[in-house]
Amino acid sequence: MKNIITLLAGLIFGLGLIISGITNPAKVIGFLDIAGLWDPSLVFVMLGGISIAFIGFKLVQNKTQTVFDDPIHLPGTTQISKDLVIGSLLFGAGWALAGFCPGPALVALGAGYKEAFIFVIAMIVGMYIHDRLFKACLK
Repeated sequence: MKNIITLLAGLIFGLGLIISGITNPAKVIGFLDIAGLWDPSLVFVMLGGISIAFIGFKLVQNKTQTVFDDPIHLPGTTQISKDLVIGSLLFGAGWALAGFCPGPALVALGAGYKEAFIFVIAMIVGMYIHDRLFKACLK
């Protein structure tokens, strides 16, 4: 039952990403182009997502297990660090240049977009470099 509910949640989430247009790099780049031909339609998608996430976090804030008895792992800190700021800037720059962020890119990959394939490969390479080189420097 857990797997069926998880699959349905993923399908609904993916469908929402497609319907909202956030899997379309041109729409995302248009949204991020605030100095040019700005397309503000994704503001509503983001506000909806942030609102739902806020409510979800508030509901599980004091819980230790999911409804399936799995442990809940929430971030342990609320501190803003240099690494968080640098990572956020890199994420935003990549999003602006490619028009994809990880979730919508995986949905677009499933839909067969060639650009998503290139992005996902680059994302995997970036994660590998981070795990192998950056973490090694911290040791």
